[in-house]
Amino acid sequence: MVVIAAGTMVLDGRVRRPGWLETDGGRILAGGAGPPPRPADADFPNGTVVPGFIDMHVHGGGGASYTECDGITGAAEFHLRHGTTTTLASLVTTSPAELLTGVRALAEATRHGTVAGIHLEGPWLSRARCGAHDPAKMRDADPAEIDAVLDAGGGAIRMVTLAPELPGADQAIRRFLDAGVVVALGHTDASYEQAEHAIALGATVGTHLFNAMPPLHHREPGPALALLRHPGVTVELIADGVHVHPAVVRAVIGAAGPERVAVVTDAIAAAGRDDGAFHLGAVAIDVVSGVARVRGTSTIAGSTATMDRLFRAVNADAGLAVAAQTTSATPARALGLERVGSLRAGYDANLVVLDGDLRVTAVMAAGRWRVGASAAAG
Repeated sequence: MVVIAAGTMVLDGRVRRPGWLETDGGRILAGGAGPPPRPADADFPNGTVVPGFIDMHVHGGGGASYTECDGITGAAEFHLRHGTTTTLASLVTTSPAELLTGVRALAEATRHGTVAGIHLEGPWLSRARCGAHDPAKMRDADPAEIDAVLDAGGGAIRMVTLAPELPGADQAIRRFLDAGVVVALGHTDASYEQAEHAIALGATVGTHLFNAMPPLHHREPGPALALLRHPGVTVELIADGVHVHPAVVRAVIGAAGPERVAVVTDAIAAAGRDDGAFHLGAVAIDVVSGVARVRGTSTIAGSTATMDRLFRAVNADAGLAVAAQTTSATPARALGLERVGSLRAGYDANLVVLDGDLRVTAVMAAGRWRVGASAAAG
């Protein structure tokens, strides 16, 4: 058993100063406010302990990509160092054969616990809102391809992003839901009514709200308003100050509530690397001043953010409890993940230790110190 104490701890959604928790066998046994019941094995009197971050939309990082079989472990380890203890690895639009190869590789990584599952962002997206996806490889939802992809995933596919206005989308939504896959709406040119129809069918997530979809207009509200106004929908926000203005982040959290907002990185391999040339799938990307764009265009191409950076951004506006909710508890609920997303008895011992500037100093995953173990032991 390990007892952890900290000057500040977010326990079961509440900020405790000080706080403590006890872990054993990879699970949290107990926790509470005040001093621990026995001397702490790891004490962070000037630190803040929060639930491990859950990134439900990320393509890579640290120079590695989830779209490349040999980059999966490197990308996951990079984000782990930044506090992400649960990763949903995202694939981009590609050919049918490449899609199956990518799904099989990530399904294997899921079985080994490297990632928590797969997010398919494409290929069933709108060419009009392709963003950094290859429009030449986008296609309508085909039942035979969907069945083949689900078979290749072997239960590892947890979420799929699609454009609900495409031919075959209704059938695709039903098929994915039957397979236990969360359906997200994104990279879409759908009308408000088409988005509402997809939500009625069972879509429950909005992929990077406002990005790669029509802007909200008072006569043609589009999918953004449909996603925002439905209480059963979780909306993703890339809160990096590039994809969405900080004032919009504040407004969305205020309107929808933090329990419906999941902060995501949408990070690509360039995260954690210097400016330069990269790829997202087959699409060439240039990163200048930390902003990724499709080569030769102004189109934003994912981000170079990490979850700890986004946690700091949300905390600056909304405080620790909201930052913890939007970076952990909300994505866990949206994906139907059990025993993660909060520091409470019976949950996995996934946590992040932050210093006075809210920068990562230690990370525990499943009860094991994965980052900063020597500091924690001291």
